[in-house]
Amino acid sequence: MSTEPFKNVILLPQTNQLLGLYTIIRDKRTSRPDFIFYSDRIIRLLVEEGLNYLPVQAKSVDTETNEVFEGVSFMGKICGVSIVRAGESMEQGLRECCRSVRIGKILIQRDEETALPKLFYEKLPEDISERFVFLLDPMLATGGSAIMATDVLIKRGVKPERIFFLNLICSKEGIDKYHEAFPDVKIVTGAVDRGLDENKYLIPGLGDFGDRYYCI
Repeated sequence: MSTEPFKNVILLPQTNQLLGLYTIIRDKRTSRPDFIFYSDRIIRLLVEEGLNYLPVQAKSVDTETNEVFEGVSFMGKICGVSIVRAGESMEQGLRECCRSVRIGKILIQRDEETALPKLFYEKLPEDISERFVFLLDPMLATGGSAIMATDVLIKRGVKPERIFFLNLICSKEGIDKYHEAFPDVKIVTGAVDRGLDENKYLIPGLGDFGDRYYCI
């Protein structure tokens, strides 16, 4: 389902199960093992939803009962690209849904002098321009890192309409800024928070996702 008034934003159905998962990971008292387990469940849902939007073609197969089943098969290859480091937490969820999927990485850090995001490292499949790309980063706050990462993909020849940006939580401010730069990229998310605080953290948010996922 797509949200309004956000064009090209795919919001997971806000079921009781999903709200329950978000309640757990937003709770500051949640232990790290539980945070990882329930975040992974949400990540899997995001990947599954993103896969629903890939193009397919008709395919017929013979069943064990000597019948013909009229089904479909995916068109084109996909790959994941994680924005290091928090985005790496989403790689396993993609691997669990897509066997032997290629994974690329982009490292963006804030320049201490300018306070602006700066590209430090990229490692992407050579044929990435021919693939559908799942860009992975758990949080979309200001949108600075996501915009820079997407710009890297487009400069490597990836068409914007073949990019799916998967994240657990985003803000309207981040969506607006990101789509101002890349209106044709689909954002797949599970929650749209009400805004950002003075430190540019999502509110109500859940804190620093990477710290909670990777640090004891």
